[in-house]
Parts: sequence; structure tokens; C-alpha cells
Amino acid sequence: MAQAIEERRALVDKLATQLQSRVLDGDLPPGTRLRQEALAEEFGVSRTPIREALRKLQASGLVELRPNRGALVRGLTPREIRDAYAVRAELEGLAAEVAALRIDQAQLERLHRAQGHFREALGRMRSGTRNGKRSLSERDIEKWGGANDEFHQVIQAAAGNEVLAATLRHLHRSFPRGLSRLVLRESTSLLAANVGEHEAVLDAIERRDPAAARALMQQHVIRAGALVTVRFEERALSA
Repeated sequence: MAQAIEERRALVDKLATQLQSRVLDGDLPPGTRLRQEALAEEFGVSRTPIREALRKLQASGLVELRPNRGALVRGLTPREIRDAYAVRAELEGLAAEVAALRIDQAQLERLHRAQGHFREALGRMRSGTRNGKRSLSERDIEKWGGANDEFHQVIQAAAGNEVLAATLRHLHRSFPRGLSRLVLRESTSLLAANVGEHEAVLDAIERRDPAAARALMQQHVIRAGALVTVRFEERALSA
């Protein structure tokens, strides 16, 4: 039963991420109607996970569910993105600060494994091209995304503050957390910078330097938010 629930959650997350990517890329501009029947047929799933994915996107502000009209793409404003990332930066900075004092060896090893996945993804991106443009495969993106989630979640767990962890979970439920990876996948230099930022955070935590860990994590999250904001502003200008 637990495995079935986890698989269902993973499917809903995957559907929500794919739809989110289309909104960010401009393939689904604001005002587009999202028909559950058509999406279910396209993705080869039942309407139930589609409905749950749309509700998830509604919670994030990307989709608006209207009576008798179904789901409509709403999009996000640059201001909403900046505000959300500013709050996340403070919370994750605090988590990194406390984690530098409390993290154990097993958790440090998990951070190193996640960082290894980041470096592998960067290496594949540097060595491969797609249609003349460097990129990551969907499988690589999923693996990188899982490693990124693992990295941040281990730090939050190491902090040992359930109120902080619950607040971050609420923020992630109400705002898309995968937006930055949609931007990073398109640029080797941006991905390399992101990997370097993770390295710096990990180094500060491993050195048990709480002040540096906090500052570096805050900078990392703010930088990610800035990249996403620029992407949304560019899309708005080209619309």
C-alpha cells in the first residue's frame, strides 16, 4: 500500500512538473484552458492523477480552477517569484546554519553522494549536444532534480527543527520548487555555477562554519530565484 501511494505521488509530481515546464516555456500561455480528458489521453493516464496535478499547480498559483470552466493557466508574476525565493532563502539559510552544528557523518555522506550526482550531470551536459545545443536528457533532469531535493532535504533534516521543516514543506507545496532546474538545464555555465554553489555550502557545513553555511545557502537560493525571475520577465516581453 505504501509503495502504491508513493508511486502515485511520484506520477502526480511528474505530471505537474511537465505541465509547469510548458507554462514556463510559454507553450501554455496565460488563459490557456487545460482539459483533463485531453491531458489524460496525451500522457496515457487516467483523469485522476491529472486532476491532482492540476490542483497542485493551483496551489502554486500557476493554474486557476474555475467553476464550469475547468483549469486555466494563470502564470506567475516576477514579484511573486522574488517574494517566494526571498522567504525560502531565509528559511534554508537558517537550516544550513543549524545543520553545520548538528549534522552527523551519515548525513554528510548523503550530501557528498548528491553532490556526486550533480557533477555527473554537469559532465554529461558538457560532453553532449542536442540539436546543436547542450542539454540534459529527461532522465538526467529527473536524476539531477532528485539529487537536488536530497541535498536540501538532508540539510533540513540535519537542522533537527520540525517547525522549520514544516514551514519549508508548506512553501514548497504552495510554490513550484522545480522552476530553477528548468532554467539550469539549458546552460552549461549556469549549471556549473549551481554545482559550485552546492560545493561551497557543503564545504561550509563540513567545516562546521554556521555563519558561512547560512550566507552561502541564502546566496544560492536568491541566485536561483533571480534566474527564474529573469526567465519569466523575458517570456512576458516576448508574449
